[in-house]
Amino acid sequence: MVTGAEAGIVARVDLSSQTLTVINNGKVMYRWPVSTARKGYRTPTGSWKPKRLHRMWYSRKYDMSPMPYSVFYSGGYAIHGTGAVSRLGRPASHGCVRLHTANAKVFYSLVKQAGMGNTRIVVQR
Repeated sequence: MVTGAEAGIVARVDLSSQTLTVINNGKVMYRWPVSTARKGYRTPTGSWKPKRLHRMWYSRKYDMSPMPYSVFYSGGYAIHGTGAVSRLGRPASHGCVRLHTANAKVFYSLVKQAGMGNTRIVVQR
């Protein structure tokens, strides 16, 4: 686990407000609505470095659902784009952090540019 204090890019996911705040070198760059785990599922809390990036991934667990601009951070959990934009701002996922695909592309690009070692993902209540 890492705190995020030493990172260039910090992605703070707030489960209570269903938002993702992107901080670059201590400055808030973006705040976007997200969807995290709906009832019966969970989005784990904690702090991680990204583990892998995929411009397009298809969920093997959930009917090959598309996951554009995926930034995986813990097991099968990722921050990724979604077509279900009407659900953003409230819990709707199986546990991943979903955001508008245009925003997912921006975040994915920031992580690629800064490097996974200089990025932290923090999920909190």
